Amino acid sequence: MEIIESIAELREALRAKKAYSKTSGFVPTMGYLHAGHESLMKKAREECDLVIASIFVNPTQFGPNEDFEKYPRDIQRDSELCRRAGVDIIFHPQPHEIYQRNASTWVEVEGMTDIACGAMRPGHFRGVTTVVAKLFNIIMPHRAYFGEKDYQQLQIIKRMTRDLFMPITIVPVPTIRESDGLAMSSRNSYLSPTERQAARVMPRALQVARDAVDSGVIDVSEIIAQIEKCVAAQSMATLQYAVIVNPETMEPLRVTTGEARLLAAILIGKTRLIDNIPLIPKAAAPGSI
Repeated sequence: MEIIESIAELREALRAKKAYSKTSGFVPTMGYLHAGHESLMKKAREECDLVIASIFVNPTQFGPNEDFEKYPRDIQRDSELCRRAGVDIIFHPQPHEIYQRNASTWVEVEGMTDIACGAMRPGHFRGVTTVVAKLFNIIMPHRAYFGEKDYQQLQIIKRMTRDLFMPITIVPVPTIRESDGLAMSSRNSYLSPTERQAARVMPRALQVARDAVDSGVIDVSEIIAQIEKCVAAQSMATLQYAVIVNPETMEPLRVTTGEARLLAAILIGKTRLIDNIPLIPKAAAPGSI
């Protein structure tokens, strides 16, 4: 496994390796890897001859009061996980390599970025789509792998890829969870033991929504009210948002008469956690009459 920091060196290495590879898979990450990232890499390894992972803490997707400087970094630990997962090349550039001096080009997906994380973090998804477009242009993979935990990001990347005619298949991979249901995230490392216990309110709130839909509730405002009540019962948690959307277009829904997606974010202390689940009314489930 190679660790490469420059674009020129990476392109040279890819040119040589792609001559012997029919398919290439790419897993973009910000590092401090966990089992969720490993599942993406293993999926790429199963499906592709050549697997590339990037480890790059992208400064343009952090707001002015967010955690760019303290975002956890450990390239030695990350490289060992990549090696176990079967990655062939790690691309680990410095910010000046990706954002050249006086660069002024941005990629932005409109509409889908106006809700949920996009509404809470202005400019966040512009940073995400710009860096992913840059990485796609550098690596030019056949397939790129994204976790469903960042569901809004996944749908935005799919739309960008479609709209810009990028010849890349976006492969979604299911969320990997802890034993208590909390989605794996690099930011979980910020939680103190007490906060980690409090964070269990997130999977509970998601289950409350699923139970409501399973019991026949279709009014979105009623489902959201039940989520708010659940989170409010945990004094250490603050609900930032809960929104139920069309799973493809990200348009907010008023009723859940068809398949929908619940997106939610909570604060535990200063740590922001996001998660999502599908909501499928019995009438819309496969095999229903």
